[in-house]
Amino acid sequence: MAKLSLLSLLAIVLLSCNSLKKVEDDEYLVVKNSIYADSVKINNEELQSLIYQKPNSTVLGYPLRLNLYNLAKENPDSLFNAWLYRKENRKKRLTKLLSAKQVERLGESFLVTGLSNWLEDIGEVPAILDTTRTRLSLARVSAYYQGKGYFSNNTTYEIDTIKQNKKAKINYHIELGNPYMIDSLGNDISSTAIDSLYFLNSANSLIKEGQQFDLSNFNRERERLTGIFRNSGIRNFQESSITFDILRDTTKVADDQKMNITLNIGDLKTRGENEVTTSAYKVEKINKVNIYTDYLSTNTNDSLYTIDYRDYTIHYSKNFDIKPKTLANAIFFKKDSIYRDVDKIRTSRQLNALNIFKYPNIIFEADSIGNKVNTNIYLAPKSKYSLGTNFEVSRSNLRRLGVGLSTTLLIRNIFKGAENLSFSADGTYGLLSSNTFQANYFSEFGGDITLDFPRIWFPFINTSRIIPNYTLPKTRIAIGTSFQNNIGLDKQTFNTVLGYNWVPSDFVKHNIELINIQFVRNVNSNRFFNVYNNTYERLDAIADNYETDPLLSTFFEVETDATDPKLSIPFGTTGFINAIEERTVSSTTLDYNTVTLIEERRKRLTENNLIFATNYTFNKTNRTGIIDNSFYQFRWKLESAGNLLSAFSSFVPFNKNDEEQLLVFGVPFSQYIKNEFEYVKYWDLSRSNVLAARAFFGIAIPYGNSDNIPFVRSYFAGGSNDNRAWFPYSLGPGSVSAVNDFNEANLKLALNLEYRFPIVGDINGAIFADAGNIWNVLDNVEDPQATFDSVASLKDIALGSGIGLRYDFTYFLFRLDLGFKTYNPAEIQSERWFKDYNFANSVLQIGINYPF
Repeated sequence: MAKLSLLSLLAIVLLSCNSLKKVEDDEYLVVKNSIYADSVKINNEELQSLIYQKPNSTVLGYPLRLNLYNLAKENPDSLFNAWLYRKENRKKRLTKLLSAKQVERLGESFLVTGLSNWLEDIGEVPAILDTTRTRLSLARVSAYYQGKGYFSNNTTYEIDTIKQNKKAKINYHIELGNPYMIDSLGNDISSTAIDSLYFLNSANSLIKEGQQFDLSNFNRERERLTGIFRNSGIRNFQESSITFDILRDTTKVADDQKMNITLNIGDLKTRGENEVTTSAYKVEKINKVNIYTDYLSTNTNDSLYTIDYRDYTIHYSKNFDIKPKTLANAIFFKKDSIYRDVDKIRTSRQLNALNIFKYPNIIFEADSIGNKVNTNIYLAPKSKYSLGTNFEVSRSNLRRLGVGLSTTLLIRNIFKGAENLSFSADGTYGLLSSNTFQANYFSEFGGDITLDFPRIWFPFINTSRIIPNYTLPKTRIAIGTSFQNNIGLDKQTFNTVLGYNWVPSDFVKHNIELINIQFVRNVNSNRFFNVYNNTYERLDAIADNYETDPLLSTFFEVETDATDPKLSIPFGTTGFINAIEERTVSSTTLDYNTVTLIEERRKRLTENNLIFATNYTFNKTNRTGIIDNSFYQFRWKLESAGNLLSAFSSFVPFNKNDEEQLLVFGVPFSQYIKNEFEYVKYWDLSRSNVLAARAFFGIAIPYGNSDNIPFVRSYFAGGSNDNRAWFPYSLGPGSVSAVNDFNEANLKLALNLEYRFPIVGDINGAIFADAGNIWNVLDNVEDPQATFDSVASLKDIALGSGIGLRYDFTYFLFRLDLGFKTYNPAEIQSERWFKDYNFANSVLQIGINYPF
C-alpha cells in the first residue's frame, strides 16, 4: 500500500507540472514539425532528422524529461542564501546548532543544489523557437531534395502560434519542381587495368541513362566499383580516385532538366615527404606468403625455424608449434592468384575464429619483379592455458540462499591443429526455503569436457569441398554430467554431443547436432508427491472420500497438530492408487479416471529418459549491427529422436517392458519428431522508439517407441521471456486451470508485441502484449480441455498485457515487467476477459536482456 501511495504521489507531482513553466512571455515552445512537399505531408524519419529544432521528447505523449527539468530550481544556491538571511537570527541559530562549516555545506547539499542539478542533468531543456535555426533547417531540407534531383526547389516555412499557450508548430513547405534526369553517361579512366575492369562490370552500374538524379546512387556506385577493383587485383585502389562531373542547367528560365554525367577514375596518388606523385593502377598477383606464427617471441630471426608448405613459408619458434595444414586451411591467399580484398577479410576472420591467436596483422609489400606482392602474416599466440571462474549468490521461492562456483580451464592448440579442449566444473550449495525434504539443504554439481575442431570432422569425407573453410566450420564434441541432491527428484544426467556449425555470411548460420544423447535418471522417484504438491493435493482430496474404508486405513496418517488424516508418502499414495486401479475398493468413474491420469503423469515424470536425437538449426537475419533497430530474425529447427535405435532393432534384439516399449540399458528410448519456427521483427520508430514483434510455433509428435514427449523436450508457457502475465509452467495446457505444479505439453503457439521507448538517461520503458498457450496433440493425453482438436481450440489462446522498466548497463540490460491477465482461458467463458486485471493478480517478472 505504501508503494502504491508513493507511486500515486509521484504521478500527481509529475502530472501537475506545467510544461511552459520556463518559457518566457515572448517565447514559444516548439511542439511539432511538419514537412510538406508539393502540399503532401511527408512522414520521413531521415527528413525529420535534418530539423535542428525538435520538440521535446515524450513518453506516451507526456513530456516527462521536460517536466523533470522544470522541477529543478533556478539558482538554488541564491535561493538558499535568500532563505538563510530572510530572518535575522536564522543563520546564527543554525550555526549554533550545527557549525559554520556545516551550514555552508548545507547550501551545497543534495536537497538544496544537488537535486536541482540532477533534475537538469536527466531532464530536457525546453525547445524554444529560434527562427535562425528554422531557416537553417529549411536549407537542410532544400539540400536533401537537391540530392534527389530537385535542384530548382523552392522552400518556405510558416509558424503556427497561439499566444495564450505559448506553443508553436512549424510547417516546412517545399515546391519540388521538375526533377533532373540523367541524359548521357561518359567516362574518363586513366589506367588501362581499371578501364578493362570497369567495362566488364558496367552493365550492373547503379547510374543509368534516363534515371532521375539521386546523389545516394553515386555514393553507392563509388562503393561498388571500389569493391570490384580491390577484389580484382587492384590492392591499393583509393575510393577518392572516383569522381563525377555533372553538367546541368539550373537556371529558372530554362525548361531543360537533363544532365550529362562523366565518370572520372584517376591514377594512384602517393604522398611523399615533399610531393604527391601519381602512377597508373596495376593488377597485382600474390607472390610469396610468409607466416610468422610467433613473431612476438623474439626480435631476431636466428631463433626462427622455417618450413615450406604448399604456397606458404611458415616461420615458427620452439615456443609455439602448429600443424602447417591447419594454417594453410585458414589462409586464403594463393601464390600467383590475383589479390582480392575478400581473401584478406576471410583470412583475418578464420585466424580469429581459431581462438589461438591474437588479432592477426597482415602486411603487403610490393615485389620488385613484375606486378607481384609479397604477403606477410604476423601472428601472436594466445596463452596456451586459460582459467576462468565465476561466483554467484542466488535466492528463489524454493531456495532460501544458494552459493555457486564455476570454473573453466581452456587448453588451446592441444593437438597442434588448433583444437581447443576445455574442462568446466560447477557446483551450487545452499539452504532450502521449504520443509519438503527432511534435510534443509540442497546441492548440485556438474562438469563438462568439450573439444572444438576448426573444421568439419567426418570420417572418409573431404567436407571442405561441401562446406568451404571461409564459412568458419567447426566441430564440437562434448560430454557432460550433473548430480542433484534435495532438488526435485534428484536427477542425474549424462549428455554427449557431436555437432557442427558453419557461418556462410554475417547473416546466415547453420548448426547440426549429428548426435545428441541425453540420459536422465531420477534417483528419488518416490519423492514425486513431495515435489509435485498440487498433484498430491488432488489425490488426497479424492482419498478423503475413502478414508473410512478399513482396507485403506494403513495408507493414512495424522500429522502433528492436525485432525484430518492424509495419505502418507510414498507408501500411502502408492497403495491408494493401486487399490483404485485394481478395483480393490469400489470407486466412482470420475475418481477412477482422475487417479489413472495422476498415475500416468507420475510414471511419465519419474521414469528415466534416454534421448538419442539428431537436429538441424537454421538462423537468418538482416541485422547489420547492435545499433540496427530495423531488422528481422528467422530460426527454424528440426529434431528427430529414436529413429537410429529403432532401425537397429530390426536386426538387433532389444528387450521390452510391459508396455512393449524397446529398452536400451533397461530404459525405453524416446522417439519423436520436433519442429520449431521463430520469427522476430523490429521496426525503428525514430528517436530510440522501437516496436518489436515475435511469433513462435513448435510441435513435437511422439510415435513408434513413445506415446509422449520427455519432460525436458516439452513446451511450457509463462515466464519472463514468454507470456509475462503468468509465472513459468502456470499457463495451460489449453483451458486447464494449472492443476499441476509444472504444466507442459507438446504444442506451443506464442505471439508477442512490445513497444519500447526511452524514459530518462539509461532507463527505458515498455508496453507489451503477449498471447499464446500450450496444448497436447497426438500424444497419450485425452483431456479435451488440454488437447488441440481444431481451429476452435485457438479460443484458448491466453492474452497478457503490461508495462515494463529496463535499465541499460551497456553490457547487459536489467528488466522488470509487470504483467496483467487480460484474457484467461482457464476461466469460464463469460469471465475470461479482464477478470484478474488488477494489481493483486499481476505478475512481476525479472529478466536479463530483452525477451526477444
